[in-house]
Amino acid sequence: MRLQKDPLNIIICGIGGQGNIRMSRMIGKILNGKGYYVNIGETFGAAQRGGAVFSSMRVSKKRNYGPLIPEGQAHLILSLEPLEALRILGKYGNPEVACIVNSQPVWPVGVLAGELEYPDLDQLQDATRKLSRNFWAVDATRLAMALGAPIVANIIMLGLLAESNIIPVDIQDVQEEIRSSFPASVVDLNLRALYAGAHALN
Repeated sequence: MRLQKDPLNIIICGIGGQGNIRMSRMIGKILNGKGYYVNIGETFGAAQRGGAVFSSMRVSKKRNYGPLIPEGQAHLILSLEPLEALRILGKYGNPEVACIVNSQPVWPVGVLAGELEYPDLDQLQDATRKLSRNFWAVDATRLAMALGAPIVANIIMLGLLAESNIIPVDIQDVQEEIRSSFPASVVDLNLRALYAGAHALN
């Protein structure tokens, strides 16, 4: 598979602790192994407080690009949280962008305390769909809980991405990366999460 755009601009976003930074590094390692130039910019500070966090990734066959994606020029937004998808779309989206979204929200402290109101989920998803050329939503958190490990929602989303054919990474690539970089005790769990994500797209 070849890059549809060069550079290909990818944003992986979510809430601190959801594993988006690990996802970006896994994708980057796979693409680097295929001969692509990959630069990743990451925000860490908010991750420790459960706040918004994202990684920007620029992928090219030609040369190294700086990791910061210009506003309005994302080609793919992969979000582990639905409100974060819409927020990132507002800054980096354009009529050609593709979005892959975990539909399960993470309630901010203000919402849990009754001080703030989280947007209606149907309206949130509808707005994201309207702002995207291609849009996929799956409740990755629910699928992860069915596997007994909510922490693998990010790997489920990675399976969804690999099956979408948006980037030159396929299921076999991710399988190999999981086997080579995860402790043996959790390889099977993460592989099952990967397959669950791939099947969710069909």
